[in-house]
Amino acid sequence: MELLIFIGTLFFFLFIGVPIWQVLVLCSMVLMFHGGMGLDVLIIPQAMLDGSDNYALMAIPFFIFAGEIMSAGGLSVRVVRLAQLLVGRIRGGLGYAAIFASVIFAGLMGSSVGEAAALGGLLLPMMKKVGYNPGRAGAVISAGAVLGPIIPPSTNFIILGVTVGLSVTKLFMIGLVPGILLGIALMVLWYVIVRIDGYTDQMTFTKEEARSIVIDSWPAFMMPVLLLGGIRFGVFTPTEGGAFAAIYAIAVCMFYYRELSFRELLEVSASSARTTAVVMVVVAAASAVGWFITSAQIPSQVVSLFEPLIDKPILLLLALNAFLFLAGMVMDLTPNILIFAPVFFPLAKQAGIDPYHFGLLFVLNLGIGVITPPVGTILYVICGIGNIKIALLIRKLMPFILAEILVLFLLLFFPKLSLVPMKMLI
Repeated sequence: MELLIFIGTLFFFLFIGVPIWQVLVLCSMVLMFHGGMGLDVLIIPQAMLDGSDNYALMAIPFFIFAGEIMSAGGLSVRVVRLAQLLVGRIRGGLGYAAIFASVIFAGLMGSSVGEAAALGGLLLPMMKKVGYNPGRAGAVISAGAVLGPIIPPSTNFIILGVTVGLSVTKLFMIGLVPGILLGIALMVLWYVIVRIDGYTDQMTFTKEEARSIVIDSWPAFMMPVLLLGGIRFGVFTPTEGGAFAAIYAIAVCMFYYRELSFRELLEVSASSARTTAVVMVVVAAASAVGWFITSAQIPSQVVSLFEPLIDKPILLLLALNAFLFLAGMVMDLTPNILIFAPVFFPLAKQAGIDPYHFGLLFVLNLGIGVITPPVGTILYVICGIGNIKIALLIRKLMPFILAEILVLFLLLFFPKLSLVPMKMLI
């Protein structure tokens, strides 16, 4: 009964347009009344405070800050130029460059929205200039943005690790190889699309231009290498890695490229603070509803609901992923993690499913949700930047969504594709 009340309340308020953090607080209030606690005005604020008071969550503002510095300080342009140098010579080179740059950006920002906004602003005008269909151009950039939540450092993996008590370092490492696999799948699909759509663009560079691009872009390329290497070899924790990323970005953009002034740094700091506040209020509100979910024994009700599938892990994973895909279509990635991870992870544990493998599938599935209608955040970002009609973008995006779902199923049926590399990297 409590499960139905929670789900019904959640989607009712979502569909009438209530902001997500307010929806979560309202769900907490409904569960509190249903649980016979009356109206204790201190329970919800205290649960919100306790849930957001976590050392590991400090990594989120650091990575947000680092990402915005890199976007404002010239690193974005240099990453795109490096991608064009490496793959731009191939027919349809701008599309390949968009996917390759998405892989690098994912290792710099850890945010699908920031990645889409940065690459969309840089590449969409170029793609339109050489004759790309606007919807197809927007689609390849949107599809690449799904790499943001998977390739470390991922703020979504940080939130998941904190929510269900998993090692953030292991979550980072399990996402690396599947993220690259996803990038390869998108490139294979783009190879087919180039021949169907008839794109012929190619980019050439002289030796002097190539040397200049490599010298200019190496600080950007080295940041994820140093960050992941530091985390892997125990030089710093993921939270300390976030601070390293922010300091590194400031040093490179202000003193090496000299494209970020002190005044601009202050503006970026203010913007990062606003973005962090939005994320953290959702985290706090979800922590409150999570406390009531546990008190109402909703996880045990979910276990009872899926009990016939507990002895059949593959069928259970298929059922859970079907639910998560539908949830990802109507709600953003972060609140989905915060709401459903505490509910589904005990079930996966009881079924004997590796928690890190399930965590990867969980985030990848919900990550695909950022490019699926009707609530796909990336869709509206790309449409706004490129002045693209939403219907055209969705239609041209469908092959990319299918390719990413195919990779999701590949990882689901062959867990060693993610678990073996993780064990080798940690």
